[in-house]
Order: sequence, then structure tokens, then C-alpha cells
Amino acid sequence: MSRGRRRGRVSALEGGGEEDARPAAGAPVQSRQQPGAAAEQILLRGIFEIGRGSCDVVLSKRALRWRPILPERPAGDSKLDLLCKEEFIELKDIISVKLKRRCFAEQQRIGTLLGITLFICLKKEQNKLKDSTIDLINLSEDHCDLWFREFKKILAGFSNRPKSLKVLLNPQSHKKEATQLYCKKVEPLLKLAGIKTDVTITEYEGHAVSLLKECELQGFDGAQKNAGMETDCLLTPARAQLPLGVIPAGSTNVLAHSLHGIPHVVTATLHIIMGQVQPVDVCTFSTTGKLLRFGFSAMFGFGGRTLALAEKYRWMSPSQRRDFAVLTALAKLRPEDCEISFLPFNNSQDLQERRVQGSTKSGYNDQWHVIQGQFLNVSIMAIPCLCSVAPRGLAPNTRLNNGSMALIIARNTSRPEFIKHLKRYASVKNQFNFPFVETYTVEEVKLHPRNNTNEHNPEKEDEPHEPFTENSFPWNIDGDLMEVPSEVHVRLHPGLISLYGGSMEEMNDSKATCNCL
Repeated sequence: MSRGRRRGRVSALEGGGEEDARPAAGAPVQSRQQPGAAAEQILLRGIFEIGRGSCDVVLSKRALRWRPILPERPAGDSKLDLLCKEEFIELKDIISVKLKRRCFAEQQRIGTLLGITLFICLKKEQNKLKDSTIDLINLSEDHCDLWFREFKKILAGFSNRPKSLKVLLNPQSHKKEATQLYCKKVEPLLKLAGIKTDVTITEYEGHAVSLLKECELQGFDGAQKNAGMETDCLLTPARAQLPLGVIPAGSTNVLAHSLHGIPHVVTATLHIIMGQVQPVDVCTFSTTGKLLRFGFSAMFGFGGRTLALAEKYRWMSPSQRRDFAVLTALAKLRPEDCEISFLPFNNSQDLQERRVQGSTKSGYNDQWHVIQGQFLNVSIMAIPCLCSVAPRGLAPNTRLNNGSMALIIARNTSRPEFIKHLKRYASVKNQFNFPFVETYTVEEVKLHPRNNTNEHNPEKEDEPHEPFTENSFPWNIDGDLMEVPSEVHVRLHPGLISLYGGSMEEMNDSKATCNCL
């Protein structure tokens, strides 16, 4: 079929409203036979030009399939069989559909119809998602209108996809380029998918939380925020009613990396658009019966002291600040004398049923374990905590919603041995295969420091750079510094929130075009 003169400008239009032109492109798709394709109910069947040839196109309830129309040749021609191989995309991977028209530079009215453009989500290497297009070329207005309306009807049936979003944007992230990053990569995709957005740029630390306390969220299908609650008492927290979206634009991006398998802005945005929701376990951190905050991971000892040092050098770049703090903390490495109590993970059926009902009370048969001693570092993690310095995760055996936390304890040892342990996180070797490292799968943890921090303050000789306040102990909670003077109680709440994101197991096992957060 003719595509018109070369000087014509091709754009995708919907309902007569002109949009920015996109180049016509044939998207890479799976070419194997879709399971059960022959038994599917056919909605529409017609002829379109895809790529450079005419194809027999079939639309069913689950997929769009097409096969090239070729002249008859002798049976058994292997070359012909290869050319006739069927290709398909699953309908759940379609982001949006628009009518494709040719417009000339001087043309004011609606241009000549060329066909239909499908905007789709593709699964690439290493859990990365990418947006692409497929052009279905046919010059018939009636033919394209029929197919276009059917595609729109199918997309409208995906009730799990958000229609509107409250977006909270931290302008300090991504070397203070987060706003430009959002406008360049995130906003165009949300607009393409027809999602309405209400964007607020935060102005100071804690601004997002204060905004959400005053914001009416009933009209939104998702909100991008920290999982905080307005309460001082350690009660059984209510499950979040709205799914949250996390788009990585910071220096660490542990949550986004663990959720999507990669800290990639477009991947995170496409997960939100496709509407796949993943339940995630959340921890509460409390002291003396008072709730301190919610979080996903915590480090005490070396991890807390390193962050406390790094916070005093905010004028440095993130990588410089991190390296400086790590080296300084290693140079003044010392253990913490503390008592750790923990409740081992119980995977029994009755306990799981109790969790589903929302009860977090320990049963009479639950037995707390207590260990005491000198510890260089203590990590408590409810998620794998993938990041650039630990590509397999700080807690690689933990999952997003398995109802347990990883308790990782590094007892006192020599500085060289502890450095070997830290280096293992960046390699493929087991970072826990050391005699001074212990790991436990737990439900609750209580950590009680038994010495005064300032008695052995590594910064005592340099008072202007005091890393933490008097009589307090620094904790690293999801990359935020928390100073607590006494015992901290960490309790897990299974599936407390829902995040837009794909299951790591599904993403790693899937070979389909896209399994979309």
C-alpha cells in the first residue's frame, strides 16, 4: 500500500487532536505461537501493512496476532515457512492506541489517515522495560475506526491501571535535575497513557508528608510518598488504601531497585502505567512504646555511624560523600556493646492465617532468642535492598512480601576481616561466609545498646564534626539518619502497602514481551 509522498509528516492523532509526530516503527515482538491461540475468541480480523508487507491480522481477547500474506509456493519450502511465521503481542502490553495520519507542514485540517499506531511496553534485558510502537497501516477510514474503537474498549477494561496520580517531586534528587528528568522521561509517558497528574514540587525535608496530611486523595489512583503515619502510639497499622509509585531519581534508590530489579526511570514509569501492584512488607520502628517511623531496612553500628558522618558533608557529591564516610568510619572502627532479642520467623499455617487477618500479636508459644556481645554492625531488612554497591542485595535471601525480615549480625573482628566482608557485597561470593557473621530469619527484633556512645566517640577529638547528638545512637533507616538514645523495637507488618511494581520472580522468569509495576 502506498504511504504517500515523502514530504508528508506522519503523526499519531486521536479524535482529530494533533500530537507530536513519532517515527513509524515496527516493534520487536515474540514470534513463537501463543499458547491456546487457536481456541481464543476472535474479535476482529483484517488486513494491515505491518513493516513492509501485508499481513493477516487477528485480534482476540488476549492477543493481537499477525502473519505475512505471501504468494503460494510449493509445500515444504523451508524459506517460505520461515517468512510465514506468526508474531503476536499480548493486549495487556499495550499502553495506548492512536489513529495515525499524514500531515503536511502547511496543512491546518486533519491529515490523511494512514492507519493505527499501537504504543506498547517491551521487556528488555536485566528487567528493563521500554516503550515502543507498532504501526497497522490501512487507508480505509471505516476499517481503522472499527479496530480503533475495539482497541479503546479493551484498554478501558484494564481497571487496575491508574487514571489519575498525585505526584510528589523532590527537586534535590538526581543532582538537582529531578524536575527536568520528570518532564523529559516521565510526564510524556503518563500523558501518552491518558493519565491525569497533579504535580507538587517539594520545598523542604518533610514537605511531602505534610502535604499528604492535608491532601484529598480519594480522587487519585496512586500517590508517590514515604510510607509514614500520623500517630505516636505503636498500634496495628492500617493497610494503605492507595498503591504507591516509586520512580528512582536519587543517589541510592534501594526500594526502587529492589522493586523493579533495576533503578531505571522509564521502567518504573511503565510499571505504574501498566498498573501491576505488588504487596510489600513494612517495618515499624519504635522506642518505649512510641512509634518513630515506618521503613524497610535498618543498620546499626558501622552502617549508622557511616551515614551520620556522611550527613555532615552534604556539600560533597553523593559518591564522594559515601566514600569519605566509609573510609573514616573504617579508620575508627569499633564495636557496640548491645543486647539483641529476636523472634524467629514462624511459617506455620495458623500464624499465616493470623497475619492475613491483620493480627501482629505474638502467640503464647513464640519464644524470643537473646544474644549479647560486641557487634560491629547489625542489619535488619524486610526487602532485598538491591543497590549499585550490592547488586545481589544487602539481604539477597529476603523477598518483598514473604512475611519475614533478615537479621544480619557482624560480631567484633579485625578491621581487615571486616573489610573483606564488606567487599563481598559487590562480588558474586557469599558475603555471609565468615565466622563472625550470623544471619537469622525473624519477625521482630529488639536492640538494646548497653554502652554510652559518647564514652567511645570516634569524633571526640574533632568537636565541630560531631556526627550525632549526645547520649544517642545513630541508625540508618532507608538512608535516613535516625538518632535514638535507647532500645529500638522493629516489628514486621506483612503486605502493609502496595507498590506499583513487578514481582522479581516473575520478571526474572518471564520470556514474554513484557510483564508489567
